[in-house]
This record gives sequence, C-alpha cells and structure tokens, in this order.
Amino acid sequence: MALLALLVLLCCAGPLFSSYGPNDQDLELKATAPSAAHWLGTDPLGRDLATRILHGGRISLLVGILATGVASVIGVGYGLIAGLAGKRTDAAMMRLVDVLYAFPFITFVIILVVIFGRAFWLIFVAIGAVEWLTMARVVRGQVLALKNLEFVLAARAVGAGFWHILFKHMLPNVMGPVIIYASLTVPGVMLLEATLSFLGLGIQPPDASWGVLISEGAASMAVYPWMLIGASLFFSATLLALNLLGDALRDALDPKSVQE
Repeated sequence: MALLALLVLLCCAGPLFSSYGPNDQDLELKATAPSAAHWLGTDPLGRDLATRILHGGRISLLVGILATGVASVIGVGYGLIAGLAGKRTDAAMMRLVDVLYAFPFITFVIILVVIFGRAFWLIFVAIGAVEWLTMARVVRGQVLALKNLEFVLAARAVGAGFWHILFKHMLPNVMGPVIIYASLTVPGVMLLEATLSFLGLGIQPPDASWGVLISEGAASMAVYPWMLIGASLFFSATLLALNLLGDALRDALDPKSVQE
C-alpha cells in the first residue's frame, strides 16, 4: 500500500512541479540520456520522459480504476440476477456470457475503432465489455452457494420478494469476493490497456499512457534504452503493488483461503 500510494502521489502531483510539459518538444535537444536536467532522459522529439511517464501514469491508473468500476457494476448486477433467478433465466444469461467469452477481444476492439474512431472512451467500453464477464461468473457462483442457506430461506418464508433478497441479503454477502476480485482486476485492466496501446489501438498521440511509452521505447531500445527502462519500471512496480494488495485483501476478507 505504501508503494502504491507513493506511485499514485508521484503520478498525480509530480507533473505539477515539473518545469516541462508532457508534450513540450525541443527538436534541438532530441534524444538524450538521463541527466540532472532530465532525470529519465528525453525522447527523439526532445520531450522530458520523467514528466511524460508520470503524466502517462495518470491515464493508465484512470483506465484501470474506471474500467474496473464499470466492469464490477455490470458483472455484479448480472451475476446476482442470474444466480438468484435460477433455472431457465440463469441458463440463458450464462449462455450469453459463454458466447461473449468466445468472441475474440482484439477483433471486438478493431470493430469499435472502425465504427466509432479512436476515441478515449472506447478504452473503457472495450475493456469493460470483457472484464465484466468473469466478474459475473464469480458473483453467480457466490449467489448459488448462498441462495439455499437458512437466512435466505427465512427471508422467503416471511414473504421477502426477489429484489429485497437481492439487495438486502445477497449483495452484502458477495461484496467481500467482489472487492478481492476487483483489486486483482485493476492490474489486469492496465495490462490490457498497455497491450491495446502497444498495438496502436489504445491511447493516441500526443497523449501517452505507460503502454504507449513502452511501445515507443521498445521500438528504439537498441539505440535509446532509457526510453524503455523508465516506463517499464514504473509500470512493473505498479502492477506488483496492486497484485500484492489484492492478495492481502483476499487473506483479510476470506479467512478460508488462509486456512486452505
């Protein structure tokens, strides 16, 4: 948590104290190695990489958090209804999930780009359209395990309706697994965004996420290795912190996993 908080603070506040803008160019400077003036060096357009990495971190973290939030809302609602409805409704809803799972993710993104153009909001739509599927399955499994327990049967016996049971009994009891899975989904979403940006389907210039910066660095790493190293270190450290945080939340909110 300390590492993650430090990285978020650097990304949010760091560019405010930099004397360079993320898109400020100095064509005479060109690509230079790290120095006192430019701590992480510059790219071939003379842009300060430290500022661009911190600014790009804002976009990567924003995509990770917002896309996970969208996927969680859709997946939790879908999984709750499917699991509690049961029988034919459950079967029909989960077959739709299976069909969407079989659809290639990259093909889906390309179709969206062709139809709507390379808009920033497409990143949330494309990633959210995939990540909610697993969340729905996780929540449905939890509901199936809870729906026949005594407290649910007692609620039905006193006349509680479908939506009352859904919101008052099921939703609070699945929030633990949802929080755990959501915390582990954020790094996965950031990896997906980085993959899309690496392929040219994500964030578009002059804006840059960590995926864009890693793609630019990989293209010239033989000549300008510092372009790849800085962004890769920040990206790897963030993913490591998020995964460790997710594991810690799982141990704290799911004591059974510790016993097993």
